Amino acid sequence: MFVLEVVEALTKEDVSFAIVGGYAVALHGAVRGTVDVDIVLSFTKRNYESCECALLSLGLTSKLPVSANDIFQFREEYIKERNLRAWSFYDSKDPTRIVDVIITHKGKRLPVKIVNVKGKKIPILAKKELIKMKQEAGRLQDLEDVKALRELQ
Repeated sequence: MFVLEVVEALTKEDVSFAIVGGYAVALHGAVRGTVDVDIVLSFTKRNYESCECALLSLGLTSKLPVSANDIFQFREEYIKERNLRAWSFYDSKDPTRIVDVIITHKGKRLPVKIVNVKGKKIPILAKKELIKMKQEAGRLQDLEDVKALRELQ
């Protein structure tokens, strides 16, 4: 399971992260299908660099010609001037292996809930914070996710 590979690689590199997006919605208990793994990071330079190292170790490649240092240093510009919301990594041999690092989240502390999947601990963003993040994104799928998450409460 690709999400478990991602979690294992990030954990090995001591990255402070949380799963968000469709996987987090599903792991909170709502019915939701997804292919890509969306993550948020605690906002530190070391964390971004370690994340990049972890994703590269999985054979993934950044879709953009930027480094962790670039994303960390020019984050505000990328968001405001280039409308970049995620730093995407992919596997050129397997299009289902995609990781999006959501860069719009700038917190250093990530409120997480730990869930067990096949004996592995997966940190997912806490429901309240996930709802807030999805409301701010405002896309149709995000608003549907908010509705599904609220129905779980």
